[in-house]
Amino acid sequence: MAKKWFAWVVVVALVAALAIGCGRREQPAQGQKKIAVVVSTLNNPWFVVLKDAAKARAEELGYKADVFDSQNSPATEAGHFDTIIDGKYAAILFNPTDAQGSIASVQRAKDAGIPTFCMDREISAGDVAVSQILSDNFSGCVALGEYFVRRLGDKGAYVELLGLLGDNNTKNRSDGFHSVVDNYPGLKMVAQQPADFDRTKAMEVMESLLQAHPDINAVFCGNDAMAMGAHRALVAAGKDKQVMVFGFDGAKDVIDEIRSGRIVATGMQFPKTMAKMAAESADQYLKGKRDLPQKVPVAVELVNAENIDKFTAYGRNEDPGK
Repeated sequence: MAKKWFAWVVVVALVAALAIGCGRREQPAQGQKKIAVVVSTLNNPWFVVLKDAAKARAEELGYKADVFDSQNSPATEAGHFDTIIDGKYAAILFNPTDAQGSIASVQRAKDAGIPTFCMDREISAGDVAVSQILSDNFSGCVALGEYFVRRLGDKGAYVELLGLLGDNNTKNRSDGFHSVVDNYPGLKMVAQQPADFDRTKAMEVMESLLQAHPDINAVFCGNDAMAMGAHRALVAAGKDKQVMVFGFDGAKDVIDEIRSGRIVATGMQFPKTMAKMAAESADQYLKGKRDLPQKVPVAVELVNAENIDKFTAYGRNEDPGK
């Protein structure tokens, strides 16, 4: 009986230990510092690439890297910052959900002595994050706008799908595009509507817009996920040959669609470059470097049928590091 009782106690103890272990993140090696990688959403392959590159580079530099998915929710993001501050992480590689709303979380981390390094998306404050490594969205969309004008021949009707309205990338991309296109009176924007950088929502929005504006010539989308959603709606409506689609990101599916002639163009961002730079900046800061630039622009390149062979998903063919 005593042996059976002892065996039962051992089993219970093992089950309890496993349950506790499943609820914890893997502990770092003794003396190893932890870096948090906080990403706005992992429901988009582009952000998965950003996350993977940030985590991999941080680990190459000797840190334990933990990933936090904010699921496009500022409230979830704020909860992650609570966990990170309580967990005494050394630094945060941050892809914000909201340019204004995310400032408070970064400020709390700063007050706790944890530096934040933004990547791809920025916060609307110049003295809270240590550094912000960002795509040059405005200039990238100037190039897209110029190509848009050339393809439409200076006239036509179009719609624009915006991303998240609280995100500075949404504004900068739209502003860059309109800084060119609005100079051509023959090009008429008949509708402008947010689709939150989401493929499914973009398809639904595009379906509605096509009912109201069946004779449009083009759609400009603030990211590639929306471009794919808009394209699917156009195919379903039998209008994919009539309406030209323009995206922004350099995601794999849109690169493939440009190569196949079904999407006209996109702006190539370099998520791997931004993520690696953020990790390297954090490492330099933790080792004592303090003169890091507040904003670091990363160029965006126009991708179309004329130069598609130079590019692969999320970067250039000749530069695997991008």
